[in-house]
Amino acid sequence: MNYTTLSQRIETAGHGLCVGLDPDPAKLPAGTDLASFCIGIIDATVHVAIAYKPNFAFFEALGRPGWDALDAVTSHLRTLSQKPLLIADAKRGDIGNTASRYAQGILQVMGYDAITVAPYMGRDSVEPFLRDGKWVVGLGLTSNPGADDLQQLALLDGRRVYEAVADAYLQWGSPENLMVVAGATRPEALGALRDRMPDTFFLVPGVGAQGGSAAEVVRHGSFRGKPGMGLLINASRSIMYASSGRDWQAAAATAAEDLAREIQTAYRG
Repeated sequence: MNYTTLSQRIETAGHGLCVGLDPDPAKLPAGTDLASFCIGIIDATVHVAIAYKPNFAFFEALGRPGWDALDAVTSHLRTLSQKPLLIADAKRGDIGNTASRYAQGILQVMGYDAITVAPYMGRDSVEPFLRDGKWVVGLGLTSNPGADDLQQLALLDGRRVYEAVADAYLQWGSPENLMVVAGATRPEALGALRDRMPDTFFLVPGVGAQGGSAAEVVRHGSFRGKPGMGLLINASRSIMYASSGRDWQAAAATAAEDLAREIQTAYRG
């Protein structure tokens, strides 16, 4: 899905809801396994989701059975007639041939549209993923407690580290092939990042279970003059685990619809 198509999808829907798939075996409803649960969540939310983001760690942690489950989930996502944006939340961060192999495996063989990437090793940890019309989703300003350990450090030129990373992204890629992860729990900083990157899509985790506000994200993070645009707002646990009972799919659908409606309300302001 290219920049124009993604923009049109969000504008038509009035929201950029991304459903994260972080399946915890301890929280699965009775009678399900990783694959069937994730596929059930997908089928319950596909009428509203613009994007899906499987978190590879939750599958990799189980070894071969987890990889088999990820393969089943990925195959199901690729058959959806709605063709949502598929983001591999894999957080790769290596260089050279290794990065190229990651890109080949996840973006080409598995068929994902985008992959999350850590930029700590510089340009050559990002560029191998920018080929063949795919998206990089680079870590930028995250919402975890330890983010301040490095991201907010001041450099000699007066910039913060996350600002220097944002400036580097604008040199390494373009708004057409590089998104940035920007956490929902820091809305003012999200606004500063938007001023720095006026045309770049942000993938925004932290709404829902982590306490971020969709309204604040739309207010601070949208393309200037275009409320709601330029944002993929991700929710995982608040949708996946909306219920542990027999109604888990219906509850997931309702949670996704409610969040989409919340984003739409802020979008239309």
